[in-house]
Amino acid sequence: MAEISGSGTWTSALSTSEFAAIRGVGFEPVGQVMGSAVFHIGRSGAYWGYHDCLYQGAGFGFSYGNVGQAPIALSGQGAPSAGLVGVFEKARHTALERMTTECQALGGDGVVSAQLTMAPFAAQPNCLEFKVIGTAVRARGPYRPKRPFTSHLDGQGFAKLLSSGWVPVELLVGMSIGVRHDDYRTQSQTYSWQNIEVTGWSELVHGVRADARRQLQRQGARHGGDGIIMASSALRIWSEGCIRSRNRNNSEQEDHVAESTMVATTIARFKTTEAAPKTLSVMPLGDRGDRLRKRLAAVAGSPYRDVGEYRRLSRELSELNGQM
Repeated sequence: MAEISGSGTWTSALSTSEFAAIRGVGFEPVGQVMGSAVFHIGRSGAYWGYHDCLYQGAGFGFSYGNVGQAPIALSGQGAPSAGLVGVFEKARHTALERMTTECQALGGDGVVSAQLTMAPFAAQPNCLEFKVIGTAVRARGPYRPKRPFTSHLDGQGFAKLLSSGWVPVELLVGMSIGVRHDDYRTQSQTYSWQNIEVTGWSELVHGVRADARRQLQRQGARHGGDGIIMASSALRIWSEGCIRSRNRNNSEQEDHVAESTMVATTIARFKTTEAAPKTLSVMPLGDRGDRLRKRLAAVAGSPYRDVGEYRRLSRELSELNGQM
């Protein structure tokens, strides 16, 4: 960062239009910044793993174990998957903090066009690389924020946001994992010959999306934002052998796991100066008749005389003389 800052040049992934838009609202790019972190994702708990469905009837035969509808074990409600979501959040936070540190080292006031990715680390099972990369920008004015902002908005989006009286605050990631056992009702609906909703799976995808949205809202409130602009929303669903059933009697019953990830930027209003008071109408004092006669004479003596204006002034002067 010291070499880049002292080189007198900067790099960015901005397009020409983005560069022009950012300069149009008083900002300059100062360099491309990034942060990354590689985390090993293990399992937690002495007996249950992350994807425990919490269904008391798991492992029993469906005719015997139909003890009510299976719940949705949500990470946001304290399910075992909360430990896994916590690891992901820590990894993303670490990558974002390292990108913000680079921005500060370059003298930037914030980061635009930040792209956050998660990918397997080469040749290492259970290891993931979390990476975020963007372009640091700096305001041309004398005022500096206490902490650099981070945002997924591109150059044009950033410019439009500032022009409308809003400023980005923080790049957010809301994540939720939900697990639901394929209980008797789910099995009977999937084996039906009719066109029928699989209510358990509908509840699973709705619940996990709603939980991820709640995480975004909580993060946005903590960072002082007034609103949230969505960047992306992804949903992964897969089936797994039920941990609880396997440990109970080596049953082959299954669970469905849903993972919802939402990326967004929280924004806040800003206020510049007080609006100027509206101009009051001012009526000139003096002899109105004299003014009308002078204007009428000027129009009459002009080689480009406006006939309509001459008639209007004559009519006003005539009306004024009739009132006197």
